[in-house]
Amino acid sequence: MPQVMEFKLPDLGEGLTEAEIVRWLVAVGDVVAIDQPVVEVETAKAMVEVPCPYGGVVTARFGEEGQELPVGAPLITVAVGVESAPAAEPEAQATGSGNVLVGYGTDASRPARRRRVRPVTAAVSAPVAVPVAAPVAAPSPVAAPAPAAAGPVPVISPLVRKLARDGGVDLRALTGSGPDGLILRADVEAALAALRAPEPAPAASPVAAAAAAGERIPLKGVRGAVAEKLSRSRREIPDATCWVDADATELMAARAAMNAVGGPKISVLALLARICTAALAKYPELNSTVDLAAKEIVRLPSVHLGFAAQTERGLVVPVVRDAQNRNPESLSAEFARLTELARAGKLAPSDLTGGTFTLNNYGVFGVDGSTPIINHPEAAMLGVGRIMPKPWVHGGELAVRQVVQLSLTFDHRVCDGGTAGGFLRYVADCVESPAVLLRSL
Repeated sequence: MPQVMEFKLPDLGEGLTEAEIVRWLVAVGDVVAIDQPVVEVETAKAMVEVPCPYGGVVTARFGEEGQELPVGAPLITVAVGVESAPAAEPEAQATGSGNVLVGYGTDASRPARRRRVRPVTAAVSAPVAVPVAAPVAAPSPVAAPAPAAAGPVPVISPLVRKLARDGGVDLRALTGSGPDGLILRADVEAALAALRAPEPAPAASPVAAAAAAGERIPLKGVRGAVAEKLSRSRREIPDATCWVDADATELMAARAAMNAVGGPKISVLALLARICTAALAKYPELNSTVDLAAKEIVRLPSVHLGFAAQTERGLVVPVVRDAQNRNPESLSAEFARLTELARAGKLAPSDLTGGTFTLNNYGVFGVDGSTPIINHPEAAMLGVGRIMPKPWVHGGELAVRQVVQLSLTFDHRVCDGGTAGGFLRYVADCVESPAVLLRSL
């Protein structure tokens, strides 16, 4: 006996509460196997293919492409146990695989909602009597305006006649306001005013009205998540920014030497990330968060380093876990892997959350400096401008050196300017002389 199982939008993890349907992968009547992806959704974090824990025939879909659904809303119903379902153990068909996303179970601990079984094959509906509309009476012809009376027009004043003639007013069409319908000058002037009044402008069409108001883009998905996070950062965090120019010539030379020996290439971002983890070890105040409810500063034991990545879907911040334990080669590989997933829209929600400090290399856009906005609930962000040749005093003489501007925005609740300045100065010293970093390892 078939059983209809309802599969709901699962908890996609990390506090996400809704998702937008991007593309249905199955249709009503399709046969699905256990754990087969049935729909592609977009959350504020990433694109996700959602697998169904039941095998059987799809009997209903809920939601259209482009529609947002809250977590827990029905996605599809599946008739389990019908002859056309894929072969599987009966118990597995009834209980599901349990291999769904975070927070959604399909085993006996989470009983499925039972419904009355309906035939899966299309049934022939009984003919429905369609009421015949009653004949609509033909509309009565609109009475044409009665012709003006052929008798004498009640006008006495020649001045009124001349005023009407010069203005093109037909006196026979007027009803006088004087005694016994006598047409007065005021009547003619009122008719002239009506003739001269501008015609009302036609009402603007909805399309024209929308164009006049400008293009409207829904603030949802990645763009909405970014807007909410940045707005919350500005509301809650009393931030301050300090910056410094640094001579990166020696850092670039060290990178060239490392890449010259063969093996995987080391990126500039990886070297800066390694410098950041060393700086956070010296200044742990900046690897922390503020617990407002407890009124406490929480210093975090590991550095989960976020880095800004621009994609077609917008700005995302993937997170490198335990960055303090990685060398430049490992950091380069992880940056490359996460960037590729970000551009393909394949990052998991866990790849985009849990960061403790963010490194933002906006120099790739050809800009020198910026004032970063802290990635809430972190306590700081380091911004890096473009590295370019500039005049610089080196060894007491003017020279052309590779110069970069470094900007640190920090939460003033977790530390004061002395700590923030010390952190930024240490980073700059390591950029100018990588041997400083070697001495601290």
